[in-house]
Amino acid sequence: MTLMMARLIDAVERRPQTAFLGFLAVHGLVWTALPALLYRNLPLDVIEAMTYGREWQLGYDKLPPLPWWLAEATYRAFGTDASLYALCQIAVIATFVAVWMTARPLVGAVGALSAILIIDGMHYLNFSSVKFNHNVIELPFWALAGFAFYAALRREKLRYWVLLGVALGLAWWAKYFMVILAAPLALFLLLDPDARRRMAGPGPWIAAAVALAVMAPHLVWLVQNDFLPFHYAEARAVAARGALDHLINPAAFLDGQAFFLLPALLIAAPLFWPRGKTVARSGADAFDRRIVTLLAFGPTATLFVVALLSGRGTQSTWGYPLWLFLGLWLVMFAPAALERTRLAHLGALWAIVFAVFVAAFAADYLVLPNFDHRYRAAFFPGDLLSAAMTQRFEQATGKKPTYIIGSMWDGGNVAHYSNQYPQPRVLIDGLPRRAPWIDMTDLRARGAVLVWTESDQNVLPENLAAIAPGAEIGAPFDLPFYRGGGYAHVGWAILRPQRDNALAHDLIGKTGSTFPHHALDLPRRAGMLVCPPNRKTERKNAGLSET
Repeated sequence: MTLMMARLIDAVERRPQTAFLGFLAVHGLVWTALPALLYRNLPLDVIEAMTYGREWQLGYDKLPPLPWWLAEATYRAFGTDASLYALCQIAVIATFVAVWMTARPLVGAVGALSAILIIDGMHYLNFSSVKFNHNVIELPFWALAGFAFYAALRREKLRYWVLLGVALGLAWWAKYFMVILAAPLALFLLLDPDARRRMAGPGPWIAAAVALAVMAPHLVWLVQNDFLPFHYAEARAVAARGALDHLINPAAFLDGQAFFLLPALLIAAPLFWPRGKTVARSGADAFDRRIVTLLAFGPTATLFVVALLSGRGTQSTWGYPLWLFLGLWLVMFAPAALERTRLAHLGALWAIVFAVFVAAFAADYLVLPNFDHRYRAAFFPGDLLSAAMTQRFEQATGKKPTYIIGSMWDGGNVAHYSNQYPQPRVLIDGLPRRAPWIDMTDLRARGAVLVWTESDQNVLPENLAAIAPGAEIGAPFDLPFYRGGGYAHVGWAILRPQRDNALAHDLIGKTGSTFPHHALDLPRRAGMLVCPPNRKTERKNAGLSET
């Protein structure tokens, strides 16, 4: 062991809390700075958050609203994309703190720090944590629920049962996947003899009541809206196509998770090799070990059983919160004492893994684009697209756009990178059922920009044409990606404000023009043509408007 390493280990052993705070600072700064410096455009999940969040609804057609509210509030407070990357790391840091609070009384401060370093080897908490979405915000509530559950069982104070209820209730607002945690916690209370004794007291019942109270507003919304987001979840978990899927799908999920855990297990290797003299652990008893085993493996076992019985497909991203207590479990069950040589090796391996993740992230956005020319949303010219569409609408109508009609990605980018306030609202995919908060009468009165980057840029997509009969199609244009070559091929159209349309139709009636761009005094350089309405489209549009 080098002199520098020896001094570092001495410092960690003397002041493990300071070392933990230093780790949090390094982790937060690095994984906030990397996307802030390398991304030129928000990722799809964050564009989606911006699109949904500004509407402040109790529920949406895909997922619970809490992450989108937090993203919108953060952006309104700070006004920069970097603040959204920082929000990701705030969630991750809160997760580490909850795990630390659980681990410290069981394995001591040095052991708790080791547990944190181990789970930082999972890409879920670093490389993949830079895109603020439901998986990321689920992490701190999951970890907080684990801490509260342990503390409630061991310290037997009502405040921890209340905290458990709050954590589970908020986790429901974050992602419905929290049931995979709640189910094994409930089973443990029923089946474990020591835990079952707590059922005679008010604690578990208070936790359940608090959780339901926190969840209640969204539960009511779900009932009133026929559990709309569950249809999205059902589509993500593809139904079994045969008996073999009941074995293949859960096995494939575990296989993928085992691969993702390899860096974390590498960091933990010094706890088990070389083999040393087995020592007894004084900080944890058998009940503690059962609780930690439940937190480390119970949700994964629950998900495995659900996949086994249903045969449905799984998503690798479901692994985000599953292993948060694995590091603690490894430290607790390691046979040898965590002496300074093992701690030094563990810290060195963490530093190597951390550096590899950082280098891989940097290479993916700095080096590889020059060779693979793969599509990367982070280099999409969203700001240029927004400026171009705003300018075209302004030239055609003399006003800035209030509404954008397009896909979540295209429309969301135009709205988010608009320099106007309030930002335009997005009619997602041209479907009122996906954005029921939009008043279609107001949209037609104010007009809208239609934008698409898929399919033929000279032809208005059918779903957009259905909602915007009479939209004037503009000449397509290309925008270069910020890195890696390639272009965004942009098709666009203008749906003029209804009063302008009424004037245009009067003029068309007088002149007999087939296409009204002359009557609307539209400059030819805009290259716009009208998508004429037809009765079939109008009937379809009327049906959509009622949803």
